[in-house]
Amino acid sequence: MSNVSAKEFNTVPAGNPAVESPLCWSYQQQKTANSANAGVVLREKALLGHVVLRGGAIVLDEAVRQVLGISLPAKPNTVERDEAGERSIQWISPDEWLVIVPGGEECALERSLRETLGDAHVSIVNVSGGQTVLTLAGDNAREVLMKTVSFDVHPHAFPVGKGVTTIFAKATVVLRRASETEWELVVRRSFADYCYRWLLDASAEYGIDTQ
Repeated sequence: MSNVSAKEFNTVPAGNPAVESPLCWSYQQQKTANSANAGVVLREKALLGHVVLRGGAIVLDEAVRQVLGISLPAKPNTVERDEAGERSIQWISPDEWLVIVPGGEECALERSLRETLGDAHVSIVNVSGGQTVLTLAGDNAREVLMKTVSFDVHPHAFPVGKGVTTIFAKATVVLRRASETEWELVVRRSFADYCYRWLLDASAEYGIDTQ
């Protein structure tokens, strides 16, 4: 799913219940004026599907390749994506992976994986309602991260395709470098407003675009 603006958060197909992103309230409350030449661009990739997999790498890799067409990452703290960049798998820990897919695909993904894996001893948990993704881009995005996270975000230490769990101010996030110009932060729903406000404050000196 592409980035969603605040006014679109409650726009859902007719007949469906209203759905709000974890940052819907935050966008409504924060009346931030966008800078003409913003050094930081902050967006939310709202309402994506998040699924956590745990189990043996060999068994899960075969199932994931069959269902998603993507292999599990071969190295710790890395992210594999499909050709379109819409689906990703991140190595979180030795037996844990985070799969992110476009919103609406998560239930079918979970079902297909369970059917493919059969009686294999694995865990598949849909955590879509408990997480969201923030993207940080712009000329000064790395400067904002340098004063916010404890991990070294220099390009030599954090190349494109890397992803780690790290401390963000007084919260914990999954930080991923999606491209040369864009970073992703996978944030727990309960910390979404806190992280958003922190980023607004930390980006103020560079000028920020949130729309």
